[in-house]
Amino acid sequence: MNYGNINLLPEHMTSITENAELTIGQVILLLSQEHNEQNVLDLTRKFCLQSSSSEIQKKGMEFLYMNGFYEDLDILIAKNQISPNESNRLWAEVYQIMLDRRAKKYPVGQMRLRLREMNTTDPELKCLIELVIVDTYFNQLDFGKIGNLLDKQQELFSPVQDNFMLSSFNLRLYQKLFFYYWKRNELIMARKYAFRALNQTNSPTTKVNMHMNLGLTYTFDTYYQGMYHLKEALKIANQYKLEGHVKKIRYHSIPFLAAQFGKTEGIETPDIIETAHLEIARGNSERAIELLEKNNISSPFELYYLGLAKRDKNLLSESLNMFVSRSDYFFSRLPMNAIKELKS
Repeated sequence: MNYGNINLLPEHMTSITENAELTIGQVILLLSQEHNEQNVLDLTRKFCLQSSSSEIQKKGMEFLYMNGFYEDLDILIAKNQISPNESNRLWAEVYQIMLDRRAKKYPVGQMRLRLREMNTTDPELKCLIELVIVDTYFNQLDFGKIGNLLDKQQELFSPVQDNFMLSSFNLRLYQKLFFYYWKRNELIMARKYAFRALNQTNSPTTKVNMHMNLGLTYTFDTYYQGMYHLKEALKIANQYKLEGHVKKIRYHSIPFLAAQFGKTEGIETPDIIETAHLEIARGNSERAIELLEKNNISSPFELYYLGLAKRDKNLLSESLNMFVSRSDYFFSRLPMNAIKELKS
């Protein structure tokens, strides 16, 4: 998708585009005075792609990445890769690594090695590099490395002067801290950072992900609070036509929570694994076993469902060990609770 033609922007945007002194944060603020949230996102996206400012071309990549505009990010990365400015080329390489990590193009250990080789005095780029290094550890389920980032946070973030970039870095940190504390089963802390992230962002994709995962933190607490967040996520995903997220919430998250609390009336899904979970909740264990054994059981959730349906302590223990090996102490409570019930 190419936004190279300035005429794709409204006429009143031309002066903004030509003003090299404005930051992305200032552009967003100006647009917010006349446009709704969706239009602000769309116009800022086009502005980032069309601006001739080397600063906007660098920081526009952050805007596009954090708002999930990955196809546009490819275009802007390509622009920065051929920039006469070495700084722009280095920023482009970092964002290319971000996309490569998402696409699992090559081992994250290699990505981390390249990131650590990068030398820069740019405080914003230093923050980016450190944040992506932590992301590579998250890919390897080594959540403990978030502690390294926390130790460096003040030193890294303090020199950053651009309010847009600082806000974005804080949002990235809040998302990581939410996930870190959630998997460690420290739910008060996890939810605190989830709400901070929600208050920090206008990105529909980020809001959907945060509400969806926040809903799942109530798996062992309260159905109604968990379902509230899942329905909020679904509402935003439908509003912004985020079809992949709509399917994930409707076919996986909502059936999972419904089965977990035994509130299965009217809940259906084309997903065989979650259908089995629903059948267990309805007392149809034989049907669940039949569905599960048609598949190659590979995930800790599938092992948990099969162990639950068969009342098999060995399968539940295997699921427990798999969750723990992934540092997922939150969902390890599923097989742990089932084992306790078998013993009682």
